[in-house]
Amino acid sequence: MDSELIITSPPRNSPNILVTGTPGTGKTTTSELIALAAGLEKVTVGELVKERSLHDGYNEEFDTYWLNEDKVVDEMEDMLAGGGMCVDFHTCGMFPERWFDLVVVLRADTDKIYDRLEKRGYKQNKVQENIECEIMQVVLEEAQESYQPEIVMELASNTVEQMEANVEKVAAFVEEFRRTHTQ
Repeated sequence: MDSELIITSPPRNSPNILVTGTPGTGKTTTSELIALAAGLEKVTVGELVKERSLHDGYNEEFDTYWLNEDKVVDEMEDMLAGGGMCVDFHTCGMFPERWFDLVVVLRADTDKIYDRLEKRGYKQNKVQENIECEIMQVVLEEAQESYQPEIVMELASNTVEQMEANVEKVAAFVEEFRRTHTQ
């Protein structure tokens, strides 16, 4: 008889939140505000990749690193085990489902994304690729395929008011999670 190893997370008193979305949807700003409002520790995966060399080199054409998913997952495993983390990354399918209690997928109008990425100095091919990803709902579909539907929350992120409302929704989730998971 084959036995399959099933890895489970220990019970957490504080949730892990993943904030994901196409570049330019407001992930970094929103995740920083969520971390502050809810008392979570913030992890920006892109920074972690650079700081700890969790990549396989640099892609000059798209001005980005070739992500090594195995290295990223190995690096983050212990970090997320205890809960209380707010993770910011533009994709989500590589992360184990057990890590997250809520997956927030930020969406924005393509004109907003275009303006935000232009201000960052993104190359035109990278801007275009990201706009196409948002139009095709790539990140949303990845989240819906990778996680249980009840933990995926799609939120509009076009205005400051929407971002503030999103932070309030997630902070309320964190508060309720802590209330119902206190040991």
